[in-house]
Amino acid sequence: MTWEPDVLGPDYVARTLQLRPDDEGPVVATLVKYAPPAPEPLRPSRAILYIHGWSDYFFQTGLAEFWHARGAAFYALDLRKYGRSLRPHQTPGYIDDLDAYDEELEASLDVLRAELGVHARLMVMGHSTGGLIAALWAQRHPDELSGLVLNSPWLELQGSSVLRHLSGPAVARLARFQPKAPLPNIDPGYYARTIDAATGGEWTYDTTWRPTPSFPVRAGWLRAVTIGHARIARGLSIDAPIVMLCSSRTIISPRWSEDMRSADVVLDVELLTRRAVQLGSHVTVIRVHDGLHELSLSPAPVRMRFYAEIDRWVSAYGWG
Repeated sequence: MTWEPDVLGPDYVARTLQLRPDDEGPVVATLVKYAPPAPEPLRPSRAILYIHGWSDYFFQTGLAEFWHARGAAFYALDLRKYGRSLRPHQTPGYIDDLDAYDEELEASLDVLRAELGVHARLMVMGHSTGGLIAALWAQRHPDELSGLVLNSPWLELQGSSVLRHLSGPAVARLARFQPKAPLPNIDPGYYARTIDAATGGEWTYDTTWRPTPSFPVRAGWLRAVTIGHARIARGLSIDAPIVMLCSSRTIISPRWSEDMRSADVVLDVELLTRRAVQLGSHVTVIRVHDGLHELSLSPAPVRMRFYAEIDRWVSAYGWG
C-alpha cells in the first residue's frame, strides 16, 4: 500500500498495513507519518514509532512536532481494531493475545527501515496499554531498539498484583467460554473531561475512535493484559535503555474533582514506578509534577517539562 493523506491534515500521511485475518474477518493496522514539507527532502538516521493506549488512536500532533524538531522521523501506529484501523465488522480494541501485535509492529518497522535504511536507529514510544505492548515486544526482540520511551505505561492492574491474582481465575473462566463478553464499564469519563476542549481541556479528537465512556472491556482482552502484567511482575531483561515517565500523583475517585486536572486519573503511578525498574538493567524513572495520564496532553507548562525531561534523557542515553 502507498501513503495517502491522513485525517490530521496536510502534514500527515497514512498507510494501511494488511494483516492476517482473524475470526472476525479481514484485519488491518495503520501507520501514520509526520511529513511536513521541507526545502530539501532529508533521510533521517533515526526514527520514533509511537503506540497509543486503550480505546485510543494517534492524534497527538505536538508529539510528532517535538520529535521532528530533534531530527527524528516520526511514525505512529494505530493498532488493529483501533482508530483508523477499526472496521465495521470488528469488536473495537479486541485481541486475546498481546503477542499478536508483533505482526503490525514488525510490519511498521519494515516500512521504517525501507524508508530510512537498515542502519537507522529506532526507538519505540508507548503510552498506557501501548507501553505494555512495547515493553513485551522489546523483551522478545533484543537488539532491535536504541531505546524505549514509556509514557504512563500500564504495567500492573490497578490495586496491585494481589487483585490480579484474586480476579485472574474468574476472568480466565469467562475468557475461555465467553471471551468477548463485556465487563461492567467503570469509566466515569473524568479523564476525557481533563483533556477535551469542550470540558476544560485543550484537545479535540474523533469521539468515534476515542469514545467516552471507553470501549467495553471484554474478558478475553483483559485476560491477555493480565498475562502481560504477570510477565512484567516476574521481571524482564530489556537490553535497550528505558525511560518511564508518569505523573507525580494519582487521583482515582467516584466523584469529580478539579484536582483531577493535574493528576493521573487512570492508573496508579506508584505501581508504575515499582514495576518500571523490573523492565531491564538501565531504567530511568521520571515523575512529572501535575501530569495527566497522557503526559503530552497535560497543560502547556506540564507538557513542556515532559518534553524537557525526554530531551535530558535522550542526551544521556538515547539513540545508542
